[in-house]
Amino acid sequence: MIERRHVALPIRIGATFETQSGLQLNAPRIYGMLAAPARARVAAILIHPSSSMMSHYLIEPLNARGLAVLALNTRYAGGDQTLIMENAIQDLGAGVRYLREQGFERVVLLGNSGGASLTALYQAQAERITLTHTPAGDPVHLVAEEMPPADGLILLAGHPGRSTLMTTYIDAAVIDERNPDVGDPALDIFAPANPAPFSSDFVARVRAAQRARSERITSWAVERLHILRERPGGARDEAFVVHRTYADPRFVDRGLDPNDRAPGGNRGDTPQQANLSANNLARFTTLTSWLSQWSHLSNADGPDNLAKTSIPVLQLEYTADAGIFPSDVARWSAAGGDRVENHRIVGASHYLYRLPRQLAEVAELAAQWSKIR
Repeated sequence: MIERRHVALPIRIGATFETQSGLQLNAPRIYGMLAAPARARVAAILIHPSSSMMSHYLIEPLNARGLAVLALNTRYAGGDQTLIMENAIQDLGAGVRYLREQGFERVVLLGNSGGASLTALYQAQAERITLTHTPAGDPVHLVAEEMPPADGLILLAGHPGRSTLMTTYIDAAVIDERNPDVGDPALDIFAPANPAPFSSDFVARVRAAQRARSERITSWAVERLHILRERPGGARDEAFVVHRTYADPRFVDRGLDPNDRAPGGNRGDTPQQANLSANNLARFTTLTSWLSQWSHLSNADGPDNLAKTSIPVLQLEYTADAGIFPSDVARWSAAGGDRVENHRIVGASHYLYRLPRQLAEVAELAAQWSKIR
């Protein structure tokens, strides 16, 4: 029998107006669901910086294999416009603490996709708190008693972090942030004049332009934040828009960082449309949020933080993932060294949609590893 329990956990107040809910601002809480088989002694936490975990595909399969699962949402679930990674790890800490209080003997962090870098940052700080400020300079109040370390970490199709993701996904062709229609056709990966397979020189120029664009936005954000905060009684933050953020050359050229993926990325088979869409990665953000999650100043690089941890790690590579690539898997493996146990889930796409065999394989590996490590 599986007991399902709604969970509401109090958290520390975050940034001013990080939500428009007066109830949440006055008494902030995060919400989740604990699904636990009778007599389960090991629990896993499913979490992601901004996606809801309530309907995650692994909850029932892990329950069926004797594992309790806390599907936990951060305060930013459903909208990452104001997301601060340093606050999100405090939300995860509330979940780990809750499971310890429920008497579970082992707690495993389950970082899927963007949850991988979040869980790695959490564990690094839980083992040794070093962060005192966000990249925007705002104080971070991390308390050891509120951030108990976990016993293991599972990486499921984990990308290295939102800062790395943005640097490799952002459209290199954009030259005017105020006018996304103005671009450099020589750097447009979707232009008919630049067909795949791409030359190594073209890829190098695109990658350099991506880094330069991301760093220009970051420099502007730092400067703009300084201007705002120098004003007496001025704003502490400001919203802005980042256009065209879904243009990784690997979406078009499957010969780059090759695996079993179909072309197009993980947002449908038309990455050009996703790139231009009104709602995509970092489309709506703020100065402080950009610095915390999307910029090269972010504290949340996954492999960098994994290297600071000491717990065992299970990494499951989905070989048909169109957005997480073999080089990402290699970075995680190198960071964790001999603590990382790697498995390849052949034919698995990013969301395991309509892939029952691969889903069963993932659940079995995750459940068995969690019980014995």
